[in-house]
Amino acid sequence: MVDCVVRDWQGQEAGTVSLDLKTAKEGTAGHVVHRALVRQLANQRQGTVSSKTRAEVRGGGRKPWKQKGTGRARAGSIRSPLWRGGGVTFGPKPRDYSQKMNRKERRLALRTALQGRSEDMLVVQDFAENLPRPKTKEFVQALVRWGIEPTAKVLLILTEKHESVYLSVRNMPNVRLITADNLNVFDIMTAHRIVTTQAAIEKMQEVYGD
Repeated sequence: MVDCVVRDWQGQEAGTVSLDLKTAKEGTAGHVVHRALVRQLANQRQGTVSSKTRAEVRGGGRKPWKQKGTGRARAGSIRSPLWRGGGVTFGPKPRDYSQKMNRKERRLALRTALQGRSEDMLVVQDFAENLPRPKTKEFVQALVRWGIEPTAKVLLILTEKHESVYLSVRNMPNVRLITADNLNVFDIMTAHRIVTTQAAIEKMQEVYGD
């Protein structure tokens, strides 16, 4: 269990909230999270890259010169990988990079990664009402009041995507907005700071708690 301090829009302490998730054992936690991260990145690969072999390159059906008597090395096709314009030896072909991982293990890795970043997590009160209209400048000022550098890579976790909040942060390249029921290991592990609301913490407990 991890106790987090809740801050209001102005950056003042406004209570505490607990995050209690079942995590992997200390000896296997790193391995489980690593497997989940590698799986997520591998499953994003399209695997559509392709190169042509000597059989697929157009032309080369005629023997360029006779076998003997020319003084040159024997050649059977101008599309040999040794020739300019020829095929590719052991080049890439379309393949499936996806990896499988049990659902229970995926959820365990996600809970372990989330609770492992508790020191970099900042819990704030729901601030959607403080942004009645989209204003990126006001959100940047709020980050400063919360003690977060504007240049830091921030993962913002909310219960749902409020229109004004989404429009306020969408043009900030270092801020990633996701909902509490759509977490993933990559975003959790790559963010410098994690900003979430008290309601989002309760939603995570409900969705991912066992």
